[in-house]
Order: sequence, then structure tokens, then C-alpha cells
Amino acid sequence: MTAAAIKRQMKQMARPAVATKQQTFYKTGPGEYGEGDVFMGLTVPEQRQIAKANRYMEFEEIPILLESDTHEHRLVALFILTLQYDRGGRSHRKSVYDLYVKHIDRVNNWDLVDSSAYQIVGRHLNGRSRKPLDRWAKSRSLWRRRIAIVATYAFIRNNQFGDTLRIADVLLNDSHDLIHKAVGWMLREVGNRDRAVMEGFLEPRYNEMPRTMLRYAIERLPEKKRQSYLKGRV
Repeated sequence: MTAAAIKRQMKQMARPAVATKQQTFYKTGPGEYGEGDVFMGLTVPEQRQIAKANRYMEFEEIPILLESDTHEHRLVALFILTLQYDRGGRSHRKSVYDLYVKHIDRVNNWDLVDSSAYQIVGRHLNGRSRKPLDRWAKSRSLWRRRIAIVATYAFIRNNQFGDTLRIADVLLNDSHDLIHKAVGWMLREVGNRDRAVMEGFLEPRYNEMPRTMLRYAIERLPEKKRQSYLKGRV
């Protein structure tokens, strides 16, 4: 199916009342992080189903969806890219990664990042240079910074924690709540696998960390230990 045909199918599924709620939820108003984003009112399971049905679509058609102003078009494109990365050979996986990087500015809301960053970027950089992540962690773009930290989940899943901790340190004093949440989330995932490593990172830093970041990181610690962090008595 072509990108145009997918767009027509999705248009038929649109729910304006749901789209209105989504535009509030994803902060699309003036000055908000998703300013100007356009929604159709499709659910994530519906979009995953569309992507699965079109996982073998021509590679050249995917950028048409990525370049769309409609949020759901971009998410379906990212789901398709993830499926193609999963099933592709070495050359095709590189093409998927390269396409993602070329259109990285279209990965511009938190759900788009979280549905693709570790699945494509993190997995592709596993065993390769992590310099792109270090560069994006220092970017002015909120979404590139979030991609940098969320991509490291692919390394965490392989019990490799160094990149997560390094990038978390770079983002420790970031001003945006969505970065606080993402860094805390990744630190929590480190702690789920090696609590000592996570606490070794937290102990010299927890008093200066944004509160949201800390709360996300320690969410699954025993209650007594969690309260010690929150009260500054570790």
C-alpha cells in the first residue's frame, strides 16, 4: 500500500472528538511542547495494526508519512520503520537508521520518541560509536535530547549501563520536565537490573536532581529507602 492509500484509510477512521482531546493531552497549544501538532483521533492499537498490515511497504514511501503534519501519520511511519528494522538484513537496518536520522526532527513528541528511539537508534548503535547520542544530548532540541537518553534503553537491556549514566549526567540539570521523566525512567531501568549501579549514580547527585527525575528513578526501591532519598537522608 502506498503512503497516499494509508492516509486515505486513516482519514476514514478519524474521530474528531477524540482528536480534540489528544491535542490537549499532547500539549499542542501555543508555546507548549507539541505546538501545532495535528491529530486525527486514532488509537495507538489501531495505528500498530495499520503498521503491521503495511510492514513491507516500499521504503521510499515511508518518508511521505514521516513528513506529514499529522501526528498519527508519523507514528505509523515509525512503527513501520521499527518492524522493518526487526526483519531487515544488515544493509536494510542501516537504511532504516539513516532514514530515521535524516528525519529526526519529525520525531517530535514524546510518544514518537519512546516508540522508536531505543528500537531503532539504540539497537543500531549497539556495538557502534555512541557519539550521535552525546551530540543529541547537548542539542537545543528537546526531542533530540530525549532520543539520546531513551535510546540507551537498548544498552540497558544488555546490562550495559555506562552510556545511560554518562548521558544522564549531561542532562542532570536540564530545564524540561519531559527530560526529567525520561532520565528518571532510564535510571530506574538501570536499577531494575543493578540497584547498586543506580544508587552509585544517585548518591552524590540526588540532592541536586530535579524532584521529578529523582521520583521516577527511585520508584521501585523499598519504601524506607525511597523515603530516605526524598528526605535527603541517604
